[in-house]
Amino acid sequence: MSATELTALLLFCTAMSFSPGPNTTLSTALAANLGLKRALRFCIAVPTGWTLLMLACGLGLGALVMGVPTLRWGVKLLGVVYMLWLAWKLAGAARLSDVDASRLNVTFLQGVGLQFLNIKAWMLALTLTAGWVVNAGGQPATNPGERLAIICGVMVFFAFISNFTYAVAGSLLREWLTQGRRLAWFNRVLAAVLAATALWMLTV
Repeated sequence: MSATELTALLLFCTAMSFSPGPNTTLSTALAANLGLKRALRFCIAVPTGWTLLMLACGLGLGALVMGVPTLRWGVKLLGVVYMLWLAWKLAGAARLSDVDASRLNVTFLQGVGLQFLNIKAWMLALTLTAGWVVNAGGQPATNPGERLAIICGVMVFFAFISNFTYAVAGSLLREWLTQGRRLAWFNRVLAAVLAATALWMLTV
């Protein structure tokens, strides 16, 4: 992979990883409500799921999902329902004492699975596959396996760092949010962002 391609890849991954979305919203919410340690497993689950998703797209599964309307809408609807459910659970937590395993808890496997329910993530993985894995400067790549490995490594780094950064921000607000109704409004705002993201997915 040339220096120009790598630079373009790094800029693309930075923009995509650090822009607000369902993963960064959940990382912030989990750290603010449950603490940084509890949010860490989700921060690890995101790059794990992303790597599996990228590998699936590199092997052709992404093109199948995007090319078959039934599968595409199935992924969309499952993702929307799951994120709306998470938003509802988050909106109902008004005090730290309300936040327990039954109120707001995303397991490692759920965090991994969430990546496969995000139609935007599928499209992003397909963009990376088409732009950097199978093509090299506008020509068919002669080393797609090597290029896929590089992209997976880059995405693991960016997916973890971006979500961990948002989680740290959430944890730093934790003490401030315990005062008055601040946590309730904070959770409602994040729930609204999550719900809006879920509904936006229907238009993609």
